[in-house]
Amino acid sequence: MEQNSVDLKGSMANLDEAQVLSIIKSKIKERVPPEKIIGDLQKGMVKVGNRFEKEQYFVPDLIYAGEILKESLKMLKPLLKGDSREQEHKVVMGTVYGDVHDLGKDIVVTLLNGNGFHVIDLGINVPPDEFVRALKESGARLLGMSALLTMSFEAISKTVQVLEEAGLREKVSIMIGGAPVTDRVRENTGCDYYGKDALEGVKIANRVYGIE
Repeated sequence: MEQNSVDLKGSMANLDEAQVLSIIKSKIKERVPPEKIIGDLQKGMVKVGNRFEKEQYFVPDLIYAGEILKESLKMLKPLLKGDSREQEHKVVMGTVYGDVHDLGKDIVVTLLNGNGFHVIDLGINVPPDEFVRALKESGARLLGMSALLTMSFEAISKTVQVLEEAGLREKVSIMIGGAPVTDRVRENTGCDYYGKDALEGVKIANRVYGIE
């Protein structure tokens, strides 16, 4: 019998690495879609973040949660197979300047790759000019920016401004996401889309490239 999604979310939230990996192995054998498994892991990570805000967890706990997540994604990545469209449908991704968090971004990157997109992942702490360079070199029509700190909203606005100055704003759609990000933040920073989670990020990419 399939172990239900609550078990996986709860085990992730409780930082029970052995249980998380065991549940994932069972779900893989039961042919549960990898996107659904990743969705449950992400919900567990939200619980981790909430506990951190309430001072029930501390920085070492966040680091450990990130390691559990990375090991989980390693198991799931081979099941997320892209297709031939990836050379045409490109997405530039990165965590904005001044922010070194990458867990949420990595989940989005994994799902985008698994759905056939070619992702140029610039990593963390990415200056606006680096986003511009990657967009020009790749010809990507979608930029995804991740932010986990409210102080990073200024960097999002700055990046949008630099894209405008480079003449790319009309050619590139911009999506943003991260725990403190809301649709109001999207509006205030001049971006096009707000991705509330990784699955929404894939939907946005499909929309930008006109994929049904």
